[in-house]
Amino acid sequence: MEDNIYKNKCLLITGGTGSFGKTVVSSFLETDIGEIRIFSRDEKKQYDLRQEYSNSRISFHLGDVRSLDSLNKAMSGVNYVYHAAALKQVPSCEFFPLEAIQTNTMGTENVIQSCLLNKVSKLVLLSTDKAVYPINSMGLTKALAERILSSYARYIDPNNLKLSATRYGNVMCSRGSVIPLFINQIINNKKITITDPAMTRFLMSLDEAVSLVKFAFNDSSQGELFIQKSPACDILTLAKALLEIFNSNNEIIIIGSRHGEKLYESLLSREEMYRVIDHGKYFSLPLDNKDLNYKNFFDEGNQDVNQKEDYTSHNTTRYSVEEVKNKLLEQDYVKSFLK
Repeated sequence: MEDNIYKNKCLLITGGTGSFGKTVVSSFLETDIGEIRIFSRDEKKQYDLRQEYSNSRISFHLGDVRSLDSLNKAMSGVNYVYHAAALKQVPSCEFFPLEAIQTNTMGTENVIQSCLLNKVSKLVLLSTDKAVYPINSMGLTKALAERILSSYARYIDPNNLKLSATRYGNVMCSRGSVIPLFINQIINNKKITITDPAMTRFLMSLDEAVSLVKFAFNDSSQGELFIQKSPACDILTLAKALLEIFNSNNEIIIIGSRHGEKLYESLLSREEMYRVIDHGKYFSLPLDNKDLNYKNFFDEGNQDVNQKEDYTSHNTTRYSVEEVKNKLLEQDYVKSFLK
């Protein structure tokens, strides 16, 4: 069983009080993992998680990825790291880009440095589709986080520290995502606010996000990046599916796109698609090991790049209202409102 590699080991999750972290904790408490360390800066969320789980294998470390010192205090004795800490709200990052840089970009540098200093053996970075052709501060800072990880992967011996990354779209029902917003509007009999009815987003559950990270952890080469092949839907279809689930007829209004939002998201760029490896359920992107010697590039350009198409929420499998309903009804968050 793949979880045996975690037996008696210590896993640290940065940003571990978020939706992803909570799902990871629930998953690993069913294994023989030795210790799960939650590293985050929100003491209230840590308190809530302590009360919810009350498990001796979970320890809590208050700190911020912006501080290498606080990371080092928490990292001593850790075997593996899932780096999930980030500023994720697109509008917030647009108005406070320096904050996004400090957390998403420099924070990733600090996490890698701390892993090296404390002899951690594996690190998985959680990234986002917004890092592909980024147009907003959140995507730009996460794209740089990916590049920082790649730069270390080019010279670090994987026997000392194995680095990998995952990219995924908006995770269904995660805190701050549109599904909790729509449900709140429905149950409070408010108007459903849609930015753009043609806007598409990938559909991925929290459990699928955790499975993707575990796959990257188990099967990666140094510096490899993984994505899940995911279906998508437009925002209007999502709203209609929720209205049918809750048997509601709330009015839908169009409010226009928010700062930094795209019409659709991309999980892989055209430039990346010609290098991907198909794992069936997943794609992976091997580390680009080109160096500063550009002679080969200019003499031997690759004609395959222009023959490929981006992998986007517009050209992936598009779900109907009924298919979206079925996907939503699999989510514990949605089911909790239907009891």
